[in-house]
Amino acid sequence: MPAGSALRVAVVGGGPGGLYAAALLARQGHTVEVWERNAPEDTFGFGVVLSDETLGGIEQADTVVYAALGAEFVRWDDIDVVHRGRLLTSGGHGFAALGRRRLLEILHERCAGLGVRLRFRTPAPAAAVLAASYDLVVAADGVHSATRQSGAAHFRPTLTTGHCRYIWLAADFAFDAFRFEIAETEHGVMQLHAYPYSADASTVIVEMHETVWRAAGFDLCDEAESAARCAKIFGEALRGRPLHGNRSAWTEFRTVANERWSHGNVVLLGDAAHTAHFSIGSGTKLAVEDALALAEAVAAEPDVPAALAAYEAARRPAVASTQRAAAASMRWFEDISGYVDQPARQFAFNLLTRSRRVTHDNLRLRDERFTRAVERDFGCPDEHTPPMFTPLKLRGLTLRNRVVVSPMDMYSAQDGDGMPGDFHLVHLGARALGGAGLVMTEMVCVSAEGRITPGCTGLYTAEQAAAWTRIADFVHTSAPGTALGVQLGHSGRKGSTRLMWEGMDDPLPEGNWPLAAASELPYRPGVSAVPRALTAADLASIRSDFAAAAVRAAGCGFDLLELHCAHGYLLSGFLSPLTNHRTDAYGGALENRLRFPLEVFDAVRAVWPADRPMTVRISATDWAPGGTSAQDAVDIAAAFAAHGADAIDVSTGQVVADERPEYGRSYQTPYADRIRNALGVPVIAVGAISSWDDVNSLLLAGRADLCAVGRPHLYDPHWTLHAAADQSYEGPAAPWPAPYRAGSRKPPTGRG
Repeated sequence: MPAGSALRVAVVGGGPGGLYAAALLARQGHTVEVWERNAPEDTFGFGVVLSDETLGGIEQADTVVYAALGAEFVRWDDIDVVHRGRLLTSGGHGFAALGRRRLLEILHERCAGLGVRLRFRTPAPAAAVLAASYDLVVAADGVHSATRQSGAAHFRPTLTTGHCRYIWLAADFAFDAFRFEIAETEHGVMQLHAYPYSADASTVIVEMHETVWRAAGFDLCDEAESAARCAKIFGEALRGRPLHGNRSAWTEFRTVANERWSHGNVVLLGDAAHTAHFSIGSGTKLAVEDALALAEAVAAEPDVPAALAAYEAARRPAVASTQRAAAASMRWFEDISGYVDQPARQFAFNLLTRSRRVTHDNLRLRDERFTRAVERDFGCPDEHTPPMFTPLKLRGLTLRNRVVVSPMDMYSAQDGDGMPGDFHLVHLGARALGGAGLVMTEMVCVSAEGRITPGCTGLYTAEQAAAWTRIADFVHTSAPGTALGVQLGHSGRKGSTRLMWEGMDDPLPEGNWPLAAASELPYRPGVSAVPRALTAADLASIRSDFAAAAVRAAGCGFDLLELHCAHGYLLSGFLSPLTNHRTDAYGGALENRLRFPLEVFDAVRAVWPADRPMTVRISATDWAPGGTSAQDAVDIAAAFAAHGADAIDVSTGQVVADERPEYGRSYQTPYADRIRNALGVPVIAVGAISSWDDVNSLLLAGRADLCAVGRPHLYDPHWTLHAAADQSYEGPAAPWPAPYRAGSRKPPTGRG
């Protein structure tokens, strides 16, 4: 389209997103027609919540709509959480809501005033037909989008169904806060989400796991009976008042994602393009923000293809972030039965921070009094001590803070003989001086054949033990109060490979050593060497190797020992059904797959000093079909805890080469969370934990007892001390080494 030329625009779907896009495009002088199969007064659901950010965009784009909305909004600041009859309130959150029907009326009026042609009770022609007659086709036809379905080969949608059932209902009175409440019934946990949307009405969503829903017989209830039963279950919250529906039905939430949002001159908008679970906000909010971005792109770009590319580029990062937060929130509510035994304030904090969009730091800004109370319950020594600087005792070891420097392979052993050298002294010494409560070595191999690469360190000779003793002595002398942990492991089928930066998991071009594993399965078929399946004699020998390495580790002065049963290495290879195909007593059912790792654990625990703690690192999922399940992970952790593990270090993946991890901020922590709350065993959370705010949030919510932080400590060896300085903490849990005290304040920058 030439710059400034008018377009003919077809909008499929007369929901808020489609109508608002129509109004904005009409304001730019384009000719717009909207097709809506329902009548103008028809609507589903009740109230709509919009954020201040969304309202700011509306105000800037269209003051007429903004003013009309402003006259209708109900606003409130509080969130009420009811846990086992106890009401806890957190303030300072800020919400605005109005009735969905009134929102549609405002948008109908605005579209009519701008000359938009609204076709009600009229199904839209096929997208291909519209695309031939119009310059731009906006598909705002919802979660069941016919446009998306007909263009699936190009849009490449992914639809994922949640594990809960929920129903939208309404109450004829206004709650005075956003209310979350749980009901522990004979059938299981049910939850209520409720908020006001007018002076005399509230949206009420009742949700529960599919298994609870069926056990309670809701699958046999019609709308009226469902509303009546829900009103009875949550009678106290509703003050004895009834609930009513609006063509309401129990449904499962479907998360929609698309690889592409446009095809030719057809573009997806709102739920047609993406959905986000209702527990973090409103699909209407996302759709309205889409409309704002699309109109802005059309106004700024020279033609339709450029406009659609700009629209997607602008919106996709924000939508992806929202969907990650929504997925975390949805999973939290799916797993809510695992949290109900938490203390009330911790449960409320956990709920408020479930999506990771609200964190400890910004919740303290919103409601300092509530947050301080949660900190006191957690055990923070005083109001000046952040959660991460609260000590933790494991057996005879007291860690001065909750920060762990993750085990990270450095591939820098001297001369390929497993010897730690000056690099390891400086690397581990620097992190110890940097303030972490626990600094872990890389995986230290129990035999030459157990190395991953020629650059991996070992603890199978007296010379190696002497080198590690030198490092431990430095840490204990120069960074007193810092604990040093050793991680023992065996590479299994992932051994005899190049250094990471020379080709990760690529076999050595020469000088290979034979590999051994649970089964004769190469890590990368056609690339990696095929390992031999371990015999009974091999198993006995490896048990002895681990025990001998543990004896040396104790003599070196390590404060904690971790057994590496993760990431596809030898012991992990026994645990996963994808890598253990044995038919003897060490294969088959999980009980058998656990047998050898537990034998090794017992052999190590028997020689490791009784007052020093042992942890176990596991991969809680293989990120691959048929691999370790969520329940398997809990059972594996329970087995190690029963054998004397003092904490479980919960990682994921790296077990099979064709894994598909769901990367993102703190993406592995839900697995640690599940194990901790299912078993009550201390856990170490790992995986893209990059800020001290994340650490504080995870600890206070009861999702972890320790947080292992890896790459940030490579970027900044003094990450922990800097976290203390950023929080104005100067207590005993993060002391600056005497030679560094002059640098304990952040230096001024620029003219400052």
